[in-house]
Amino acid sequence: MERFVSIGEAATAMGVSITTLRRWEATGKLVAEHTAGGHRRYDLAKLRPEMFRAEEEANRRTVAYARVSSHDQKDDLERQKQVLELYCARQGWTFEVIADLDSGMNYHKKGLKRLLDAVIDGQVGRLVITHKDRLLRFGAELVFAICEAKNVEVVILNQGEDTTFEEDLAKDVLEIITVFSARLYGSRSRKNQKLLDGVKKAVEEAQA
Repeated sequence: MERFVSIGEAATAMGVSITTLRRWEATGKLVAEHTAGGHRRYDLAKLRPEMFRAEEEANRRTVAYARVSSHDQKDDLERQKQVLELYCARQGWTFEVIADLDSGMNYHKKGLKRLLDAVIDGQVGRLVITHKDRLLRFGAELVFAICEAKNVEVVILNQGEDTTFEEDLAKDVLEIITVFSARLYGSRSRKNQKLLDGVKKAVEEAQA
């Protein structure tokens, strides 16, 4: 006996997202019935998860992610991209490079959001980065957990210390202090500027 279910129920039965189900329908891989009111209905008897999943696995792509904290590190961003491109090409992988130029403390970076959306949607099979901290300064483990849940292989090219770690961390600390001091004293106050100048000097001396 045929049983027709909604798109949400069908996605759950297939173990994929609703977005993926819609993409399969748009490409003709899956055909939905429509009610008189125009709602999609799927016949569970005709859904074959193993067939679709195998095809989806084969089509998942490799994504290489690069990031630096500020515009004066653009050269380093280009070096990261070149390293990632060379490595992926040598492995014979078809890949895409996503790059961000923003603080490691910012969880709303366009590239990172695009990457996570693709991972959650099941479009990514492999993630390649130069160092763990290129994803986020704090919270990279959460991204790795999402990748593990979605069966995404994570390749970290260098497990050692990132040569830009101290510089990035200093910029992130200054960013945090700027935000909090502006809230405390006002963004244009002399007290705020004096605090920032003092912290900046201390950071520069520590790096010397």
